[in-house]
Amino acid sequence: MDQPRIGTGSLQGVIQPIESVEDTGLNFGFITDLIIKVMYFTGYITGFEVADRVKLPFPGVVDGALEFLKREKMCEVRGTGGIGEGSYQYAITSKGTAKAQEVLERSTYAGPAPVTLQDYSRVIRAQGIRQLSVGPDVMRNALSQLVLNDRTLDCIGPAVNSGKSLFLYGPPGNGKTTIGEAIGEMILGEEMMMPYAVIVDGMVIKTYDEVNHELVEKASVIPGSGTHRRFPDPRWIRVKRPSIMSGGELTLKTLDLIWNETTRFYEAPNQMKANGGMLLIDDFGRQLVRPRDLLNRWIVPLEKRVDYLTLHTGQKIEIPFEVLVIFATNMDPKDLVDEAFLRRIPHKIEAVDPTLDEFREIFRRVCGALGIPFEEEGLRYLLQEHYVKANRKLRAVHPRDIVSQLLDLAAYFDVEPCLSKELLDRAAHAYFVEL
Repeated sequence: MDQPRIGTGSLQGVIQPIESVEDTGLNFGFITDLIIKVMYFTGYITGFEVADRVKLPFPGVVDGALEFLKREKMCEVRGTGGIGEGSYQYAITSKGTAKAQEVLERSTYAGPAPVTLQDYSRVIRAQGIRQLSVGPDVMRNALSQLVLNDRTLDCIGPAVNSGKSLFLYGPPGNGKTTIGEAIGEMILGEEMMMPYAVIVDGMVIKTYDEVNHELVEKASVIPGSGTHRRFPDPRWIRVKRPSIMSGGELTLKTLDLIWNETTRFYEAPNQMKANGGMLLIDDFGRQLVRPRDLLNRWIVPLEKRVDYLTLHTGQKIEIPFEVLVIFATNMDPKDLVDEAFLRRIPHKIEAVDPTLDEFREIFRRVCGALGIPFEEEGLRYLLQEHYVKANRKLRAVHPRDIVSQLLDLAAYFDVEPCLSKELLDRAAHAYFVEL
């Protein structure tokens, strides 16, 4: 079976090895400030441990910074744990403590050294989501847990390959979120390089998020390079392409840089964390802000593949927008957006109600997955009594929910779970609410 193909291209020549402070793109003062903060929080620490904390090489960078701090009497050597300067144990002095407290008033960030915005933009664009390529076999395998007709499948595939935005709409319970998550699973099968953090005018933007990013390995290998040597710049880490979901909590404020007045550094918004992957906006139209306001915020990124974020100083910065955005909504598109915006979302797919045969197949699969014998007679009774007579529409989610109700009832009454009329009636009455 074909596998999804996302051409990351070779990153050799895009991410350069670090041999000196100049190679980092960082100011020497920033590096020494970062190291003094690390020492302030850790106490005794070896040179190699400092290098690991700040993700910079010891020779050529960290050794020079430690020598400067030692010469300025901000740290001192208290012993050695091995051979070479990297094994020396350093301790912060009272002068170093005073310096660290001064630096912490500007920013408490004491993690891996950031990369420059220029380097971030270049590497992210080299791994753009638009290089995604999937075929019919891959799509059917990725969505095999869903019962979808060929027409819907053949609409999803080209939308994914385009790397552009996708609008999923239709009644609740027909698998829109599951389709979005399945696309995310395909994307998660590939890997990319991303930095721990980015620096802009001395201010740090934290991009790596342990919740939304899956780390592949600490010692990374250049994707597509055909080599097994360690990655030359440890500030870049190898992760699965991100798949991030945002729901009712989405606001205009959360789409911009998140400044923390206490820590005094930024958290990247979800669309920046999702660069190189997918951002699923679930239940679109249910947010606290007007849908039109949110959509207007997306117009430039979707058209130009760039986004503009605002620092708390008022300065705007440009970042790449290499994100597959999926809008999923239960609401009628014409009630949410106008024609001008829909034109900017090239792929629009309706998650329709299942046919009778599709509903039967979903029910059969659910019974098999939950260990209940599937009985055609029981399903016919359910359809006649609780759909035909009630003039109720079929929804793809109903089999899972009804059978789950049935299991709860069987456990309560201490009977064998089966598709009996009594259990089906009780499950349906408990589940359905007439609106």
